[in-house]
Amino acid sequence: MAYADSCIIAAKNSEKNDLIGDAYLSKGAIYYFNQRKFQYALEEYLKAYEYLKDSKNEFLKYQNIYHIGVVKSYLGYYDEALNIFNECIEFFEAKIDGDFNKNIIFNNTKGYLNSLHQAIICYQMLGENEQANRLLNVAETKIPKTKDFNLEKSYFTKSLGVSEFKNKNYTKAIQYFDQALPELIKVNDFTWVSYIYFYKGKSYELLGNLNLEVENYRKVDSIFNKNKFILPELRSNYEELIGYYRKENNHKEELYYTNQLLKVDSVIASDFKHLSTRVYKEYDTKMLLETKENLEKTNSYSKLLIFICLAIITALGIVMYYRIRKQKNIQKNYDDLLIKLEESNQAEETTPIVKPEVADAGDKNIKFDSSIVEKLLNDIHIFENKQGYLEQGLTLKKLSEQFKTNTSYLSQVINEYKGSNFNTYINILRINYATQKIYHDKEWRKYSIEHIASAAGFSNRQSFSNIFLEQNGIRPADFIKKRIKELEDQNLS
Repeated sequence: MAYADSCIIAAKNSEKNDLIGDAYLSKGAIYYFNQRKFQYALEEYLKAYEYLKDSKNEFLKYQNIYHIGVVKSYLGYYDEALNIFNECIEFFEAKIDGDFNKNIIFNNTKGYLNSLHQAIICYQMLGENEQANRLLNVAETKIPKTKDFNLEKSYFTKSLGVSEFKNKNYTKAIQYFDQALPELIKVNDFTWVSYIYFYKGKSYELLGNLNLEVENYRKVDSIFNKNKFILPELRSNYEELIGYYRKENNHKEELYYTNQLLKVDSVIASDFKHLSTRVYKEYDTKMLLETKENLEKTNSYSKLLIFICLAIITALGIVMYYRIRKQKNIQKNYDDLLIKLEESNQAEETTPIVKPEVADAGDKNIKFDSSIVEKLLNDIHIFENKQGYLEQGLTLKKLSEQFKTNTSYLSQVINEYKGSNFNTYINILRINYATQKIYHDKEWRKYSIEHIASAAGFSNRQSFSNIFLEQNGIRPADFIKKRIKELEDQNLS
């Protein structure tokens, strides 16, 4: 990191935007690959983007865009990340064959293969396994058979293991995982090493081998202890260990992994904060300097004790302030959501269910026959009534095939009559469905967030939670807690 900062200073002295952008990109890569500090990495990538967005060096531009896509993928925005990776694949692929310098071919091949790998991850997380397998087949034909690409080969082998796991071929999945591990351990890519151990544990669990299941789950924890980083989708690793030791009546281990799960949640949550952590970092640094100065001035135990007490009181005050403010915001957003739900329910009660009609052509910017529009609106009406939006992996293409139309027509009708693009439209329907279910159905309030996300058509917990927050102003976990408390208060009164 010290060298990266020096590099930025030297690049700024050159006053060349390409060099400055490249320097910020390098620092971001250190935060990403070596430290797995995604928020810090994103800051550096965005700084690099400002210097590289108008650059004539297209390789640097796409290298930067690729890294931004990686962060989006980690945060659960798989659709957005996938668009970036597909763009990168197209760019890098164009320069891996032909009359180019061998270094250009080498670098672009690396970029192409890494973009393929990240796209495969997105497809697998979105539940689009056919697309993921298609890219795995492409990778097999494109990857050079030299040791320079052993790491990339291991990434694809790991993804093959995930594919076999999803196809319930658990023994074959374990074989692929074991093939991928050595190279990833060699370069200390602890993220994907822990990912493999988790999926090996799941595979052994489903094969009925309890000892190897627990052994692999414990390896995930060992990596977390050393690096203080874990992928959000590996959180259930600790739920499995807690459940195992609870059944064994081993309260010591159960307590240990419960505490570990709390630490995991803290680490994951820190990457999704919208508030800057710089203030806290600067504050902590100043406090440490003041402590150092006081210790150098005096060895008095009483003064040190007073200082420690003041620091604890101050820290508790800050914690209480932010906790109270957070709870007030949650309560306000909950109350606002209740008003929204009540208005929605009243509108449903007073509005008769009728077949949708095509609006006056002058009101909508539709470039094709009104009979087609009317047919599509009717299909959409039926689709909503039958809750077709709950299907996981639903795409514009799949829905247009169901409606026996093309994606262009369907996209235009949704944009014009629903006021949003396809993905936003589907997400609104899903979140409205989940919100109503949580509010009215006590069984839904017993479900885990992961279970609710799946039932509402989302492929992963984090994406569901983020979109729920964006649409309702409150996270689903807080909404459930507030609803349960509200009902308890009503029963008491």
